[in-house]
Amino acid sequence: MARDADIVPNTAKKWLSILQSSGIVYLLEPYYNNVTKRLVKSPKLYLLDTGLAAYLTEWSSPETLEAGAMSGAVLETRILGELLKSWQHNGLRAPFYYYRDTDGKEIDLLITQDGTLYPLEFKKTASPDKSAVRHFSVLEKLGLPVGMGAVVCLAGQALPLTEKAWSVPAGWM
Repeated sequence: MARDADIVPNTAKKWLSILQSSGIVYLLEPYYNNVTKRLVKSPKLYLLDTGLAAYLTEWSSPETLEAGAMSGAVLETRILGELLKSWQHNGLRAPFYYYRDTDGKEIDLLITQDGTLYPLEFKKTASPDKSAVRHFSVLEKLGLPVGMGAVVCLAGQALPLTEKAWSVPAGWM
């Protein structure tokens, strides 16, 4: 990021720290352990203020945003932000991570609680299918219990997708 902004890395780190402290950005750390070394280990940056993101990208209306190529990423950011708020407002540190390996298998969010991994995918669809949870199975190789997973989406009601995953309306977040 420092190179793209044409600033020294220490300045970029300071600016990023200010944005994190003010709740404007969130760095979602990758999940990894020593069992598997073929995982991506750099954090994902989320600009949590989706209104500011829309302004900075010059989206002039909700329709422009909805039709844009980044609408799925904005929905993902909104859902992550709502989940973060629910943990933080209860005085808890959110045990949130993402999973991505070098084979390109990615899980948008892992919630770790009491040694169990709970996988979540975020999809801009009202009717997800089983393919939305296809990467959840990679968690089995980590040797930890994997709890119920979910696809947070635009569905109107919660429905089971598999024995271990449900589709959940984004409005519930």
